[in-house]
Amino acid sequence: MVAEAKASTATLKVVPLKHWGRWIGGTFALLAAAGIVGSLITNPNLDVGTIIEYMFRPEIFKGIGMTLFLTVVSMVLGVALAILIAVMRLSENPVLRTISSAYTWFFRGTPLLVQIIFWGFLGALYARITIGIPFTNIVFFDEATSAVIPATVAAIIALTLNEAAYASEIVRAGLLSVDTGQAEASTALGLTHGQTMRTIVLPQAMKIIIPPMGNQTISMLKATSLVAIVGGQELLTAVQTIYAQNFRTIPLLAVAALWYLAMVTVLSIGQHFLERHYGRSATRNGVRTVAQRLVRSESGE
Repeated sequence: MVAEAKASTATLKVVPLKHWGRWIGGTFALLAAAGIVGSLITNPNLDVGTIIEYMFRPEIFKGIGMTLFLTVVSMVLGVALAILIAVMRLSENPVLRTISSAYTWFFRGTPLLVQIIFWGFLGALYARITIGIPFTNIVFFDEATSAVIPATVAAIIALTLNEAAYASEIVRAGLLSVDTGQAEASTALGLTHGQTMRTIVLPQAMKIIIPPMGNQTISMLKATSLVAIVGGQELLTAVQTIYAQNFRTIPLLAVAALWYLAMVTVLSIGQHFLERHYGRSATRNGVRTVAQRLVRSESGE
């Protein structure tokens, strides 16, 4: 009977399942995409000639430089502050935990655009910044707020404080992912809390921190466009200055969009290599990526 069952099974014809819905949906998606791209290219209001003309203008490059400057400085300062806030959140001191929680609650709960406008118009709240000894006439520093905090500084402050609130949760999640037994073992070996954090906990937490932090960097790059509201001289401000003079709004916005896409693409490639670098230990320990598991399952391993 077993032999007959095997023989009948061998004569069965295997027919692959046809997914007609997928093919129809994919066809419609391609046609729609082709229609949109075609309408853009042939639309005279897009003015491809103007896009090419302004794509590599010095004003545009100056705006790109300011965009990258704001991104790098705000991310570095934001991550440094985020580490401090994350450590405070994990502290046994209730005062530090309360302060860090309140900080995260406030800066995540208010829109970034509102924060940028607030710092950009801080002079409306404090006309002058004065530093001295309270309740005395001793003053060490006294200057107009607009001179101390111009548009670029206001943008950096707003972007840094906002980024620190989000990045602190990423850092805290990474620190919590490391087994507490390792910290206890390092303490038993005589390492201080700072040494344990720097040499044991943080290197292992980087595998958890790097992917979302890469996304935060890309979000920061795009968030710099909000600085245009206070005249921060970044890419969007440079584009707005040009089209305010020649009234070619759509082509110049396309120039900005293309440059943002180019910068985000470069950052995405860098993020990929960072993730691969910090994920090597996971692969060596037998924890494979999703792509690796799929390839091995297809090959029958």
